Amino acid sequence: MGLKVDIFPALQDNYGFILRDEASGKVANVDAPEPRAITKRLAVLGLEKLDYILNTHWHPDHAGGNALLKKRYGSQIYGPQEVTRIAPLDHVLKAGDVFMLGETKLDVVDLGGHTLGHIGYVDRAGGQAFVADTIFPLGCGRLFEGTPEQMWSALKRIAELPDETILYSAHEYTLPNLKFAESLGNSHALAERAVKIRAMRQRSEPTVPSTVAEEKATNPFLVYPLLEKDFTAQAAKFGELRRAKDRF
Repeated sequence: MGLKVDIFPALQDNYGFILRDEASGKVANVDAPEPRAITKRLAVLGLEKLDYILNTHWHPDHAGGNALLKKRYGSQIYGPQEVTRIAPLDHVLKAGDVFMLGETKLDVVDLGGHTLGHIGYVDRAGGQAFVADTIFPLGCGRLFEGTPEQMWSALKRIAELPDETILYSAHEYTLPNLKFAESLGNSHALAERAVKIRAMRQRSEPTVPSTVAEEKATNPFLVYPLLEKDFTAQAAKFGELRRAKDRF
């Protein structure tokens, strides 16, 4: 028994994640990008209920479907306080909280930076983390609200998870991220991963999820800052890279 995860496309380049606790049958979706896509996927999986929506941050492509899904399924909606800026929220979560999906324990972690209140959900027992717009394969989220220091803190929390942890991020941005990574230098690890990524996209396969180990080995937003000696220098290097990516 454990947590079963189903990934599906939504909107233009989002991914949604349906979580089912196998012991209890409880069902949740991480974020609510597109009600129609979520409803369709639930039907494909033979699921007639959506017990919970677990929001990560307030952006419309993550919380915009809250109201419609709650109306259809009576879902309870959990997430950071910032979600109330645009969408209904039944229960506020903050870093350090625990959400129980049936018998599956999800630790709520602070991933602020992309937005100030961005959170993630970590299934430590199952080795899975739902990180939304904080880290992507070979990339990271833009700093719409937070500082480089805040975002680097979030990325370090992810990097400190066990290497085998599976990272479920919320967008298919990998090919543009790969081009930026290659512009900074092409290590053996990156070259090997690039071959796999390009083949996956040619087959229209998602490049999400990835693992902590893969990102530490090839993601420039981890690789280069982690070469620096202390947090201040690491955050400065991260900020430099983020600005370069914004201009790329």
